[in-house]
Amino acid sequence: MLKNTRKSTLNLKILRFFFIPAILVSTPLFDKIQDAKAGMEFQWNQDSSFKRLKWFQKESKKKFRNTIYFFLRPSDRAADLLKINLAVPKTFKTTIKNEKISFCKVRIGGFENRTKCLEDIPADIEIKTDESGLLSLDIYPYSPIPSNKDSYAIVLKVFNPRKSGLYQFHTYGQPKGKSLSYYLGSSTIVID
Repeated sequence: MLKNTRKSTLNLKILRFFFIPAILVSTPLFDKIQDAKAGMEFQWNQDSSFKRLKWFQKESKKKFRNTIYFFLRPSDRAADLLKINLAVPKTFKTTIKNEKISFCKVRIGGFENRTKCLEDIPADIEIKTDESGLLSLDIYPYSPIPSNKDSYAIVLKVFNPRKSGLYQFHTYGQPKGKSLSYYLGSSTIVID
């Protein structure tokens, strides 16, 4: 009786040794787990002084061509804006060219339609680098951006950096009648 129990236990161990790896290798489900998207956004500083801005990117893989939309919705703008500044993080190492930056009136996509620029807004765009190496984009629209029900977007067409990670972009705006810019919000871009 004891020999039969040992023999069946040994058979089960051998069967488990061959059967379980065969299932794991043959299941295509495990390839898709890496492509799963998280349903939440991580932001370093979660206090009330930081505001999340909506954004959209077409490609999240490193070294791929990407189009990134930084949205300015009506709730993000309290007044007409004369100037918009986008602070690019130091670690977002990619070449940003002036001709690959645009500013437009946008339709924010959802389940039924895609994100799309509806109308290009004529603007002067400057790329600045300060002494610490921080890159920023200054956008001066020819006419002030109204605080109406339309959404606007800064569109960057770039190659993703070589390193994966989270990149936090900060947006500032100068309202009409003021001489200083104020903080509009932050967007956290994810590169896999």
